[in-house]
Amino acid sequence: MSSTLLSVRDLNKSFPGVKALNQVSFDVRPGSVHAVCGENGAGKSTLMKIINGIYQPDSGTIHVRGEEVHIKSPIDARAHGIAMISQELNYVPEMTIAESFFMGRLPLKYGRVNWRYIRGEAKRVMTEEGLDFSGNRRLNTLTVSEIQTLEILRAVYHSAEILIMDEPTSAIAHKEVESLFAKIRALRDEGKSIIYISHKMDEVFQLADDVSVLRDGAIVSSQPAQETTSARVIAQMVGRDLDHQSYPKERVELGAMVFKASRLSRENAFEDINLEIRAGEIVGLAGLIGAGRSEVVRAVFGLDPLDSGTVEVDGVLVRTNTPKKAIEHGIAMLSEDRRLVGIIPKLSIKKNATLASLKKVIHGGFHRSSVEEQLVTEYFQKMNVKAPSTETRIESLSGGNQQKVLLARWLIADPKVMLLDEPTRGIDVGAKFEIYKLMTALARQGRAILMISSELPELIGMCDRIYVMSAGRMTAELEPHQFSQETILKHAMNQIEVA
Repeated sequence: MSSTLLSVRDLNKSFPGVKALNQVSFDVRPGSVHAVCGENGAGKSTLMKIINGIYQPDSGTIHVRGEEVHIKSPIDARAHGIAMISQELNYVPEMTIAESFFMGRLPLKYGRVNWRYIRGEAKRVMTEEGLDFSGNRRLNTLTVSEIQTLEILRAVYHSAEILIMDEPTSAIAHKEVESLFAKIRALRDEGKSIIYISHKMDEVFQLADDVSVLRDGAIVSSQPAQETTSARVIAQMVGRDLDHQSYPKERVELGAMVFKASRLSRENAFEDINLEIRAGEIVGLAGLIGAGRSEVVRAVFGLDPLDSGTVEVDGVLVRTNTPKKAIEHGIAMLSEDRRLVGIIPKLSIKKNATLASLKKVIHGGFHRSSVEEQLVTEYFQKMNVKAPSTETRIESLSGGNQQKVLLARWLIADPKVMLLDEPTRGIDVGAKFEIYKLMTALARQGRAILMISSELPELIGMCDRIYVMSAGRMTAELEPHQFSQETILKHAMNQIEVA
């Protein structure tokens, strides 16, 4: 038996203006978890898409169980025992859970789709996993966390020998993370191999048997996890000094009240929510998945209707029942789901970046392309966006660079209030640090920032105050001397008897 289940040799891949992969080689052992780490834009997604048959390499070879294979599509990949769970969820919203489980491989009986078997298997899997879902429930009624969980279950159900997981914990709750880790360890014990992509070093060193690091399209190290450290991996990933400071938060003098939301309510989502943010203040909004955090900021930004409540900007009551009106009143929102309500995939980076500031680039009915190019270039340099040019389609960028473009969009719009919903989700440690520095700079400029994050250390490290929500209600408002992960979690679980 081969000592490697998957072997990649000298893979090269180029796109117009960029060398995505340069002589990449690494091996994945049977019955192991192999972590692949690297900054956004390092080439991780390109490499995994080649292994999964989405892209074809310019040169190089892939071997499975010692034999060279040519993977021309994800169907080919499945035939060779390879399955991939992408960070950007790929699903058909109108499909039911049962249908999605067998998408692309519907079982037949007497020449017809065997719906009884499909529904029965979906019900069995849901019951075994302790999920109280009907197989007939449509995916568009589920949360991001629930869909992510189903993606993982589907891949495991179809018994892949090599399972690629791209940031699988980016949108799932703590309890679900523990369940996922248990499942990964069980799969490893069965002799299956997991390629695990994550920016979270604690996850990498909890799970990984081996660690490979990509930087600028090349493998810079590959070794057993026990022979390296988190600090060494981070240094290899970024290739630069991060000043040994995870959260570059600066205390700035707070100004007048910029944003105030009073008694916001929306049926079946949240009730009686009060928020205040002063100039220069970074305020956190914590809570477990389903607490209603995202629903609150969506309503403030006009994406969803409010049943009651008021919003004030600079002491003036404003109506923000549409995103257009919210933007006009100086409110910007970075959504947790950049694919759904963030980027426009087929447009260029430049067009995506100026979408909220068209008045700055269109004058007298004429498009001022030179002004647009100057604006975008200035902010791209500030954000360190990695792209061949501003004309590149945004869909070709890594998730982290897409996020930077969306941040640049709002900086160009020059808002007073920034609602940031999971701004560092799926972003590597170097890019996170850059976003933290940017948030600190924005606070120094007197902006009011509301930050939703599921990473409690991030909230503690970056915020001046933290609100906590549970089941659609506000359960706490914490000052810095009260910050701790334990305190936040207890309020998030509504155990408010704890001091």
